[in-house]
Amino acid sequence: MTEVDTTGAWLSREDLDNARDRLPILYVHAIPVRVDDRGVVTHVGLLLRADSDGGIGQEVVGGRVLYHERIRDALVRHVESDLGPMALPRIPLSPQPFTVAEFFPTPGVTPFHDPRQHAVSLAFVVAVTGDCRPQQDALDLSWVTPEEAASLAVRGEMPGSHGVLVRQALAHVGFPV
Repeated sequence: MTEVDTTGAWLSREDLDNARDRLPILYVHAIPVRVDDRGVVTHVGLLLRADSDGGIGQEVVGGRVLYHERIRDALVRHVESDLGPMALPRIPLSPQPFTVAEFFPTPGVTPFHDPRQHAVSLAFVVAVTGDCRPQQDALDLSWVTPEEAASLAVRGEMPGSHGVLVRQALAHVGFPV
């Protein structure tokens, strides 16, 4: 039996850029939340990151689904990669996205825009119960109330259409936006 490389090294940077020019790429996005004992969302986790243009903005957890990787495993990998190995995400056995977001390199086709590529993202609300610390290229992690998250999203302080995802996630869990 042949082993499948799921480390992300299955495409070189050049091959990935070439694929992005020709194919939609599958992503997952996770809106990390804290919930109370009744399951009501009390806080939303937002990452502070610098973008390639030198700007700084708040984003949600997300990234590519690797070849031969289950959606559930991709969610766990990205939550742990961005929030740390002790985040303790609670991913349902059979995760269902709250939306399917279509990112286009051309602005205005959908509310989602990614100048690098055409991508399709499955977006999930993920409760985390552990100790979260920003990892990788995240500068900080802030836990804000749902009302504060909605306000940040409306004011456009989240690049790459992440604000749209946050508003949709909040609506999905019952908060008016």
